[in-house]
Amino acid sequence: MADQVRLEVGDIAPEFTLPDADGKQVSLTDYLGKRVIVYFYPAAMTPGCTKQACDFRDNLADLSGEGVDVIGISPDKPEKLAKFVARDELTFPLLSDPDKGVLTAYGAFGEKKLYGKVVQGVIRSTFLIDEQGRIAAAQYNVRATGHVAKLRRDLNL
Repeated sequence: MADQVRLEVGDIAPEFTLPDADGKQVSLTDYLGKRVIVYFYPAAMTPGCTKQACDFRDNLADLSGEGVDVIGISPDKPEKLAKFVARDELTFPLLSDPDKGVLTAYGAFGEKKLYGKVVQGVIRSTFLIDEQGRIAAAQYNVRATGHVAKLRRDLNL
């Protein structure tokens, strides 16, 4: 597989400004001074991505209690994200990155193995960004199911 970006602890998180499900622009700089989990997922309203999003939704109060916000990013258009938010009562921002520029900057788009074949696609990834905008944790190829519990254990949240 070809070399691609992999962010590491201590790196400055790549800045972004993307539309949310309502078309409102959301920037990483909006979260300076706070800790934020930014997670990348392949496609809204698919089984694995729904499990992962609902897992974050169900743990949002506890994460917020630890001073951590959550943002999800996928290549889906805002209209599809709006349906996803409404259908699953998601209570955190989902951002649209259809040109995959932010996904690529975070190393969350590129070559991956799918059913034994090498394909181009979204690499399910999660990052904890600290109050200064630096990567505090970087996890690639995460599992959709049980991810939030593992993340909370790994980060002592």
